[in-house]
Amino acid sequence: MTNQHILIVEDEIKIAQVLRDYLKNADYTVSCLEQGNEVIPYVKLTPPALILLDIMLPEMDGIAICREIRKFSRVPIIMVTAKVEEIDRLLGLELGADDYICKPFSPREVVARVKAVLRRFHSEPEEEEKLVVGTITLDEKTYQVNIEGQILKLTPSEFTLLRVLLSHPNRVYSRQELLTQARDYNFEGYERTIDSHIKNLRKKIANMLPNQEIISTVYGIGYKLKYPW
Repeated sequence: MTNQHILIVEDEIKIAQVLRDYLKNADYTVSCLEQGNEVIPYVKLTPPALILLDIMLPEMDGIAICREIRKFSRVPIIMVTAKVEEIDRLLGLELGADDYICKPFSPREVVARVKAVLRRFHSEPEEEEKLVVGTITLDEKTYQVNIEGQILKLTPSEFTLLRVLLSHPNRVYSRQELLTQARDYNFEGYERTIDSHIKNLRKKIANMLPNQEIISTVYGIGYKLKYPW
C-alpha cells in the first residue's frame, strides 16, 4: 500500500527533512509539525496512517501527546527519542506507543520500522477471521476484541500480541518469539518492550475480568494465555 500519510512531529528541522525525504522516496505522503500543541488538532482533522513522534517538543511533549491521542485514536505511533534511559522507552510504550527508536538512527531503519508497523496494522487475515477462547472473541476483520459483550480497546501491538496468545492457549512463548510475531522483524535488544505491552494487556483485561489470571508469566521463559481460567 503506497501513498499512506505519515505525520512527522519533530522540532529539529534537519532531522524532519531527512525523514521526510526518505519516506517520500518510499512512496509515502508526508507532513511535518514542529510544535507539540499543534498535533492533537491536526490528527483529529487530518488522521494520518502513522505518526513518528519525538518526545522532546516545545509546548507539549511527546508523552503527553501520545496519552491524549490514545483517548480517541488507535493510529500507530512510533516514538523518536534522544533519551536512552529505559524508563522513558517503557513509559512511552505503556501509554500506547507501538514502537520506539533512539537518536541517532539510520533513516533506512526508520522506514523499515514504519513499513513493519503499517504492515501489521493493515494486515488482512488469511485464515480464520475470529478467535474465540472462553469469553474472549478477537475479530481480525473488524480489528476488535470483545469480552463478555464489551469492546476491549487495544493498540495495534497489544492486539497482535493477544492474537498470538489466543491462537495457541497454554502455549508458552518466549519474549523473543512474541517480539518477532508482533513486529514483523527480529531486532535484538527490544525484548523488554514485550513486558510493557503484556502489563498493559493485563490491566485492560482485568478491568473486564477481575480476579482472573488470563496471561501468565512463565518465569525465565516468557508468557502464555492460560485456559481455562
